[in-house]
Amino acid sequence: MRRRRARPSFVPTAAEARDHAAAMLARVKGEARDQPGVYEMRSADGEIIYVGKSKKLRTRLLSYFRAAYPADKGARILREASEIQWEYVPTEFASLLEELQRIKRYRPRHNVAGKRDTRHFAFIRVARGTAESFRVVRGAGQDEGGVFFGPFHGAVQLTEALRELNDALGLRDCALDAPMHFADQAELFAAARTPGCIRHEIGKCLGPCVAAVRRDEYAARFALARAFLEGANDVPVAALRRAMEEASGQLEFERAASLRDKIHRLEGLRAQFARLRFAVESLSFVYTPTAVHGDAMSYVIRRGRVRDAMPVPRTAEQRRAFDARVTAIFAPVESADRTVPSHEIDELLLVTSWFTRFPAEMGRTTAFAPALETRSA
Repeated sequence: MRRRRARPSFVPTAAEARDHAAAMLARVKGEARDQPGVYEMRSADGEIIYVGKSKKLRTRLLSYFRAAYPADKGARILREASEIQWEYVPTEFASLLEELQRIKRYRPRHNVAGKRDTRHFAFIRVARGTAESFRVVRGAGQDEGGVFFGPFHGAVQLTEALRELNDALGLRDCALDAPMHFADQAELFAAARTPGCIRHEIGKCLGPCVAAVRRDEYAARFALARAFLEGANDVPVAALRRAMEEASGQLEFERAASLRDKIHRLEGLRAQFARLRFAVESLSFVYTPTAVHGDAMSYVIRRGRVRDAMPVPRTAEQRRAFDARVTAIFAPVESADRTVPSHEIDELLLVTSWFTRFPAEMGRTTAFAPALETRSA
């Protein structure tokens, strides 16, 4: 359950804020080291207002005291902070994981949306409601427990392809709070249906908002769209291909070309999904990054999610315990479901982005029980 965050009850004066800043700066200069780590900014009443990480902790913390403008984010955080706490970790990868876990645990109000990498990846979210629909999003957001397809490269291209899917199957893309009125709702039988859905009027939406479709009919179309994204059917592309052939047969070459482009976008969407999901499935191994500080850690990663982190074994007994734990993680057969639970999205993005940025790190991975992984795919 998400913890509610209250605004700090204590607001320091300008002089007190300067004194706190001077004391924090002196401590950072005197004690912090340039090693990987995580840090927390705390207010005078103990609230964690910001969590951060760096592979060079001292340099990162000193940057807060060199903010050029009072409106800079670093300067704003520093004004509210009366204490900085930090902790060293063995590697930069460990700092990323620890930062993500603390952000999820404490929900600091100066952290932005789970620190997910929004530059490269996007998801298709199943927007629940009276008439389900699809939305392009950068991450889970507030939809805890939601259903997501992805990840995909490029939100703009993904949005265009999803529009073609919606048009092909007549699915709505209107505002989530738009009222839905299905044709089989008894209270509407005597009501006059008024136009108001432009996509319905031009034949691109079934019109669940204007009582133009029954609830079960719309649900069946939505199920076809989900099956298409999961690779289980080809209905949207087949329908467009028939329309293209018909247009070409009637010498409507401009319309046929437009339909051809729609087919290419949908096929590209499915192909990209297949490639990225294959990449996620291939992220199953034991990863041991080189430690910069402290004891080396091994991370058991299965299907792009960190399932456990353990010290690298040094003795035969530790090795037996380590192997037993890894076996226990890889042994269960997992569903090959192509959706991603919302609570795993941020970690999936972190792991995927890490090995995308540093492909040479794959050389520090070790495959474990490949036969078990093949069974689970």
